[in-house]
Amino acid sequence: MGKKVTPYKNSNASKKEQVEEMFDNISGNYDGLNRVISLGTDVKWRKKVVKLIAATHPKTILDIATGTGDLAIKYAEKIPAQKIVGLDLSEGMLSVARKKVAKKSFNTQLEFVKGDSEALPFEDNSFDAITVSFGIRNFENLEKGLAEIYRVLAPKGCFVILETSVPTKFPWKQGYAFYSKGILPIIGKVFSKDKVAYKYLSESASVFPFGDALNNILKKIGFIEVENKPQTLGVATIYIATK
Repeated sequence: MGKKVTPYKNSNASKKEQVEEMFDNISGNYDGLNRVISLGTDVKWRKKVVKLIAATHPKTILDIATGTGDLAIKYAEKIPAQKIVGLDLSEGMLSVARKKVAKKSFNTQLEFVKGDSEALPFEDNSFDAITVSFGIRNFENLEKGLAEIYRVLAPKGCFVILETSVPTKFPWKQGYAFYSKGILPIIGKVFSKDKVAYKYLSESASVFPFGDALNNILKKIGFIEVENKPQTLGVATIYIATK
């Protein structure tokens, strides 16, 4: 497991509390900054996740660390599920998500819930499909969070993670390091009112286990049929697992 990275290094608050505060602070301009920082590629990655989930024909879907709700909203638009829940620790992010769906026709099947990924407020075997998009590296205790996901996922259910990763081949590895450590924090400082947020997001991505390392953790928790699919030269990875 990589070293523990927190948003506010001088704070005595837990990582969970710091992450909640950080996302509350940046919720207003999070979507726009993400599009700029990823050059729009995050939209393409999410489309692939939606396609993977749609292929399993789930009746119930849980999107953890849903943020401003983009992925959960796509599920509601593309998948005829009976129940879709977007869960997040940050009320600021969820308020943005709720505004997006306020006048949508599908808002009765889609619900946004404030909750802790490491203590999910759902019964065992509740969801046919569960996803986490760019949020799993913010878990305070990764294995505890994954164990909770395993608990509420139905047998034969599909679990998909979309998360940043680090390219391993020259010159993409060097280019990624320059961009993530040099350019990304500057963009965050200029355009975000929380000056440390995008530095944290960069640092947490650089130390988070990816590829086979994360595969092995998923298998340890009990997931089967685990595989990973690197995206865009390895700057992100889609992980697929089953219960």
